[in-house]
Amino acid sequence: MSATKIIHSIPSDPLTGAISVPVYQTSTFVQEAPGINKGFDYARSNNPTRKVLEDVVAKLENGHSGFAFSTGLAAIDAVLKLLTAGDEIVAVDDIYGGAYRLFTHVYQKLGITVNYVDTTDVDNVAEAVTSKTKLIWIESPTNPTLKVSDIATIANIAKSVNALLVVDNTFASPIAQKPISLGADIIIHSGTKYIGGHSDLVAGLVVTKTEALSEKLKFIQNASGGVLGPWDCFLTIRGIETLDIRYKKQCENAYKVATFLKDQESVQEVFYPGLEGHKNHEIAKIQQNGLFGGIVSFSLFNDTQEAANQFVTSTKYFKLAESLGGVKSLLCHPAQMTHASIPREVRLKSGIKDSLIRLSCGIENAEDLIADLSQVFKEINNTKEVLFV
Repeated sequence: MSATKIIHSIPSDPLTGAISVPVYQTSTFVQEAPGINKGFDYARSNNPTRKVLEDVVAKLENGHSGFAFSTGLAAIDAVLKLLTAGDEIVAVDDIYGGAYRLFTHVYQKLGITVNYVDTTDVDNVAEAVTSKTKLIWIESPTNPTLKVSDIATIANIAKSVNALLVVDNTFASPIAQKPISLGADIIIHSGTKYIGGHSDLVAGLVVTKTEALSEKLKFIQNASGGVLGPWDCFLTIRGIETLDIRYKKQCENAYKVATFLKDQESVQEVFYPGLEGHKNHEIAKIQQNGLFGGIVSFSLFNDTQEAANQFVTSTKYFKLAESLGGVKSLLCHPAQMTHASIPREVRLKSGIKDSLIRLSCGIENAEDLIADLSQVFKEINNTKEVLFV
């Protein structure tokens, strides 16, 4: 969907002509008679502001229906409620820490088995699925090592065992990647990230491919009640208006930062799908329409948390914080922050080293971001601190 179509998919208010979607801050709606209303009866079940957001997100992802939740994890939780005891999930090994915590400490107790594999090799997925597999769960690119999986091929594997393919499309965003068009059944977004885009809200979004799945998710959303409030829906809609231009600028910045990092002597490895040395660079180039995302991760030769701590507390423009995808650049240390809930041995196996640092490039001038990183390398080198061994 072009920037023009994205902007004009957001309707003006049919009642007043307001160019911005109104915030319907109401808990209930007056009915003409019992069961006779204007499409809305209670705000948990539906809300006019939320409906606009959900419809727009469905269009963005070429899906049947969209659903807005109070957080990304609430969105993930709603999808997991499609399962029953005894079902199995095949999930990407480099998975978001919050999803791992939910899978492991909540749903495994309820009889859901999760098998983690490196989904960048489709043979691993084919070998892991069984007749009990009901969901194949991937992030592409992953958080934080930017692994890219072949969505179309994995979709065929899912169909072969009558499983659903769920793709967390947060990092690629609908601007770069359309998983439903590649064969996925369900798409998840942390709307907190690129779609919201300004680090001022928390939201989760689900897009379904078919009417049957939409009906199931709508029931779960209403029954569980973890919906996104009207004000945050408004903010998310506002973010979508600039999504195309923001995301492309962030991709441009990230590529320049990744290119800079790979030439630094203290950097052991750079993770960015836009670099030709990336394992699945060619798949990413096609699958993500040449847009490789705004996230760059890298590990240090001195592979310790101490070295990472020194780096992440020395930047000027990159602010140390959880989250990503906003207009201001952020950095974090996944081992102690976003992925702290994952046991160290599991983290290491999936490629999340002790010194791994994740950068979320904003929309600042790339030259300023590179200068910020450069001064950290220079400062630590001059003081002969722990980074250089």
